Parts: sequence; structure tokens; C-alpha cells
Amino acid sequence: MQRWKQYGGLLGLFAAFLAAGYWGFTATGGALPWAKRSAKALQRGVREGGGSLVDFGRGIVVAGPIRKGGMMLEFGAIVALLAVLGVGLYVYVDRYGGFEDGERAAR
Repeated sequence: MQRWKQYGGLLGLFAAFLAAGYWGFTATGGALPWAKRSAKALQRGVREGGGSLVDFGRGIVVAGPIRKGGMMLEFGAIVALLAVLGVGLYVYVDRYGGFEDGERAAR
């Protein structure tokens, strides 16, 4: 396949998804419902006091349902798996080096 066809297809796909996203955004009322909820949450937080947004003295902040549901081991395993996968992909790509233009056409 020629490179311009690939880029054209990708551009067409991007345009289709952009149009679908815009349609969905306007059909649901746009950002107005979310903006109202966000403003209420921020105002409630300001009224009730607060604290620092990030507090490293408490340790790693994990969502309540994960922490309270006793799923910290599973959460840690998923984080470790994704970290190992990321490092593995980095090492693989570094060693592999990719195709040159001449090699790609020959295969």
C-alpha cells in the first residue's frame, strides 16, 4: 500500500471519529451538565475545608473502593505487570531497531 493511501485512510478515520465525537457532545448537551457538577463539587470542597491536594505523608493515594475492598494486592499486581510490560517493550524496541525502508519492501 502506498504511503499517501495510508495517511489518507488515517485522516478519514480521524475525521469520522471527530465528527462522531462532536455529534455525541452536542446531542448530550455539551459540557454544561459536567460543568455544573464540577462547580458544585468544587464549591462544596471549598466550604467543607480542605487540605493539601497531594499529601505524600499519607503514602500512595489509592481510590477508596480498591483500598476498602481489600484489592490492594490485585492492584499492585496489575501495576507491576504494566511496569514490567512497559520496560520489556522498551528493551525489545531498543534491541530490534525496526525496519529500514529496503527491508520492509523485501518482506
